[in-house]
Amino acid sequence: MGRRKAMRAARYLAVLLLAIGAATAMRPALAQEDPSGEWRPLYHEDYAERIPGPDVGDYLGIPINAAGRAKGDAWTATLLELPEDQCRPHPADYAWRGPFNLRIWKEVDRYTQKLIAYHTHGSWQQPEQTIWMDGRSHPPAWAAHTWQGFSTGSWEGDTLHIVTDHLREGWLRRNGLDRSDDATISTHLMRHGDYLTVAVMVYDPVYLAAPFLRTTDFAADPQQHIEPYPCETQTEAYHPPGVVPSHLPGTNPFLTEWAARWGIPPQATRGGPETMYPEYIAQMATMRRLPRPHAATATAHAATPAPRSAAPGSSRTRP
Repeated sequence: MGRRKAMRAARYLAVLLLAIGAATAMRPALAQEDPSGEWRPLYHEDYAERIPGPDVGDYLGIPINAAGRAKGDAWTATLLELPEDQCRPHPADYAWRGPFNLRIWKEVDRYTQKLIAYHTHGSWQQPEQTIWMDGRSHPPAWAAHTWQGFSTGSWEGDTLHIVTDHLREGWLRRNGLDRSDDATISTHLMRHGDYLTVAVMVYDPVYLAAPFLRTTDFAADPQQHIEPYPCETQTEAYHPPGVVPSHLPGTNPFLTEWAARWGIPPQATRGGPETMYPEYIAQMATMRRLPRPHAATATAHAATPAPRSAAPGSSRTRP
């Protein structure tokens, strides 16, 4: 009897272990937070840069090098009138920052049920990125470069870490600061319940003197429906054939407007790794500032006598 009971207990234990093993195999590791779902962007973070767009000449806090600064100085918004730029999509590293209602879904092998990839779809210009999760290698350097690049992913605890390369040249900011096609992007997707934080680190040996980090946040929106985004080019303004709108070195007249408007030293607006840190504020206190335009305008109006027909207490200056 004792031997029979022992054999029965062993069978029960074996069945229990098999059940536990099957249940474990059917679910991901407990630490992993699946980012799949419908997500709407939260624009309270860096709204002025992400929607209206940054000012010309505002490089403050961006770790650019001399080449990146020269590229920004040569830029003019007239470029966006060219047909080849009118439907230019945001690349994979910048797309999170724009008008980007987001969908993320899994691709799973039908027979093994192993995760093959995550896919993303965004609203503006309909970019789609594939993040391979099956351990495949990145292609050789001579392989095609695209707007979304080539991405592989892996789990670091509850964070999905994505490495992207083979990107076409894109922008860091929509005021002429570019990211080269030699860059490598490290992206971390961190889900906290109904919120998703995307941290993007850009490593660019051509235009950056140090890595550049930005974060963007999304909120879950299960009822979201992303509409198609067709884009067609048209002639917005005439440009002679072969002419690329740009400013030659030292000829851009708009680089100091932002500095003068906000009372920021022009030297600080030129960017660089040192401008990223709080300690730089002390250095800014010793730098020369330009006269603020509205102050000069107010002084000029105050010095101008009001017309005789003006009512007592009226002012000629605009608010």
